[in-house]
Amino acid sequence: MVNSLLFVVLLTVIIHAAETLSYAVRYAGVKMNKIAVALSLTGIIVLISRTANMLQALTTGHFVDHARTDATFDILGYFRIVLFAASIGTLIAIALFPTFVPLCGRIIARLEVTGSIPKLLSSVTLGQLKNAKRYIKRPRIRLSSFRYLGIPKRFIFLNVAVTAFYTVGVISALYAAHLVPALSTTASQTSGIINGIATVLLTIFIDPQLGLIMDKATKDETAKSQLGKIYTLLMVSRFFGTLLAQLLIVPAAYLIITIVKLI
Repeated sequence: MVNSLLFVVLLTVIIHAAETLSYAVRYAGVKMNKIAVALSLTGIIVLISRTANMLQALTTGHFVDHARTDATFDILGYFRIVLFAASIGTLIAIALFPTFVPLCGRIIARLEVTGSIPKLLSSVTLGQLKNAKRYIKRPRIRLSSFRYLGIPKRFIFLNVAVTAFYTVGVISALYAAHLVPALSTTASQTSGIINGIATVLLTIFIDPQLGLIMDKATKDETAKSQLGKIYTLLMVSRFFGTLLAQLLIVPAAYLIITIVKLI
């Protein structure tokens, strides 16, 4: 089971790092006034991460199956490690954000020339990959610089809550299936519903606000200069969302059990 855990951890790190780094693509698009291209790339990243999330759920389900035959198996501990991997992936993205913004700008420029993702990938040379190291920048975060960004606190807290809900959803559904074996099939199937609800929440409450922030930045140079800090603040709020997921995993599992019993 250790190998399965390592695979799930790696997959979780990649998922959350990729989703968080989508902010770098948006920021690069605003800086280059190529928002449409940036949003198309962001959509591809989100699609890949959502697909990988389904693979994560499938693989993590093996823990539930193993726990049925091994009473000593600490399934909750394994699930907490997976949630911790989400926090690590988000932290990695925060650290890579300054590097990825100019790198994403280069990708956007190349995409305009090639015209499609397959052609873009086929045009990459070994020399270009070696030159990517010149984009490396060290992250610098100063708390004093986040005081006057004009972002509503409720939006930050909402981003924390939605991230926690998205992070813990599948894990809680699987843990609920473990707690109530008689209803395990029904409980595990709620993972798809939870992911769908999380996607809807992101689409309705988070993405439109981000769109407004991007639109304002294209029209106001002051707003554009602060956009990097705003995205950093949002990434930090995502990190706290993954930490909140640690507190929610058990209550969410029992909530799922209650709902399943009522069906």
